Amino acid sequence: MAVLIDPPLWPRHGRVWGHLVSDTSLAELHAFAARAGIPERGFDQDHYDVPAERYGELVALGAELVDGRVLVRRLRASGLRVRARDRVPHTH
Repeated sequence: MAVLIDPPLWPRHGRVWGHLVSDTSLAELHAFAARAGIPERGFDQDHYDVPAERYGELVALGAELVDGRVLVRRLRASGLRVRARDRVPHTH
């Protein structure tokens, strides 16, 4: 029952990104993101993409820093993981 964040490893748009998820509910994830000022456009079906420069702040707000494998395992166990084949393509 936590909001989890994995190390930023994914380069895109001149920044490095990681993932913010909840292993409890999407409502918990969206509430945390709103409190942290993370834009809704950062949400990607089961996680928010967050830039490396926000990590310290997000951990200070209560996100638990975990290895990427742990993040995925806990997201799957929660039933919130959207599998690649079930993802809705981006329209932008």
